[in-house]
Order: sequence, then C-alpha cells, then structure tokens
Amino acid sequence: MRTPLVTRVVVIVNEHGLHARPAEMFARSALQFESRIGVRRGIELVDAKSILNLLTLGATQGTELVIEAHGIDAEQAVEMLAQLVESGFADAYRSDQRPAE
Repeated sequence: MRTPLVTRVVVIVNEHGLHARPAEMFARSALQFESRIGVRRGIELVDAKSILNLLTLGATQGTELVIEAHGIDAEQAVEMLAQLVESGFADAYRSDQRPAE
C-alpha cells in the first residue's frame, strides 16, 4: 500500500534564519523518522536529514519552505518539523544564552 505525500508550508521566523545550529536540530529531528523527508524552497528540494543540504537553501527570516514527507510516519514527521520551524528553533538559542565563564 502506497502512502501519500504529506506537505506543509512553513515560514522561517527566527531572525538568524536556518543557519548551522537550527539546521542541525532540524536534521537530527528528521533522522528520528523512517519516512523520506525533504525541504523545498522554490524548485530546489533537499534531503531534510542532511545539515549541509539544508544550509544550501539559504533560508533567511521570512523564507517560505515546504516540508514534505513520504512514508509510514510522514504525518508525524511533518507536524514535528513544522512545529520546530514555527517555534523559531527556540532550543537552538537557549544554549547560546549561557552566562560567560
């Protein structure tokens, strides 16, 4: 039985865009799922499980992306990853806020 393609449009809301730390969080989160997951910006589609591929999107604040997944847990994957983007990758910045030693 074929599973449908699940998609969701998200907008990068954090002021720093999809730089290294958020890309690492996104890819690490995507790796938890069996589904094939991609992120599309315009006509460019990259593997969501690759930090380097995500960085090639050059997604700055306000960039619209489409998260798409195909597989057994596609709906859960898209939902979780969309929430991560919509939160502005909040956890990525909490670790930056540590007091200087």
